[in-house]
Formats: sequence, C-alpha cells, structure tokens
Amino acid sequence: MRDMMITLTVNGKSHEIPVKPNETLLDILRNHLHVASVKATCWQGDCGLCTILIDGVPIKSCLVLAHEVDQKSVTTVEGLSTEGKLTKLQESFIQNGAVQCGFCTPAFILLGYYLLEKGKQLDRKEIQHVLNGIICRCTGYKQIIDSILSASSNI
Repeated sequence: MRDMMITLTVNGKSHEIPVKPNETLLDILRNHLHVASVKATCWQGDCGLCTILIDGVPIKSCLVLAHEVDQKSVTTVEGLSTEGKLTKLQESFIQNGAVQCGFCTPAFILLGYYLLEKGKQLDRKEIQHVLNGIICRCTGYKQIIDSILSASSNI
C-alpha cells in the first residue's frame, strides 16, 4: 500500500502528513501528532473515548480513515483552551467533580463544547442523549451532565 499526503488542521495548526490508505485518524492523532487526549480503547466506535470534532461535528476517530479528513479541521480537547486558560466548561467539570480518573473526560468535554456551541438552552434529557455514545466507569454521568448544565447557564 502506498502512502498518500494529506493536509489537516489540528487545534488550529496545519499539518502535512503521509498516511497509509487503511490508517485511521486515531492512529494519526496518537502516533504521528502525539495528541494524548484522544484515547485508543475499543477500536470499534463503541466506547466513544476517541471522540474529536471534525469541522465542529463530533466523530469517533477510530472509525474514520485518515485520508477522509484531508483539508479538514480537527479539534481535540487541547484545542479548546486559549493560552493555557481553561474554558468555563472545563472549569465546571473540575468544580462538579466530573473528572474522576480523567480517562473519558476529554471526550465528554468535547461533546459538552459541541452542545454549548449550538447556543440553545439545554436540558438534562438532551445532554443525556448526546452523551450516550461515551462510556464512563467512574462518575455515573450525573456530575458530567451537571457540569454541562452549569456551564450553559454561565454563558
């Protein structure tokens, strides 16, 4: 299989990367760009821990071939804060104890960010529905949902 060159923007920075036809976006983020927040766990799209935003839309990066994101913009949790300053959502996760072990936190924060960017009033049921695709084994989800609701009321 022959490598192909793709150009993608990750957290505001442009990268030109050689990729194999069967290489996933998750592979590129973890192994080539060393983005630690995107977790490689199930490789089947079941756990949601590899969730990132592609052009502002949440996607499970283990299910996307790298060449499919050529000329696209990828956002990971590292791309949300500005100059090291946490967002209101990230602060809310800390204040509400929604971080526990932290393994799933980046994916939940990205989905929370996605919901908040829609700019509409959120309710618990809608948040639960959107977060349904991510597995957390520590918090029981209440603190995560509370954090997103709290951040939405502070915007």
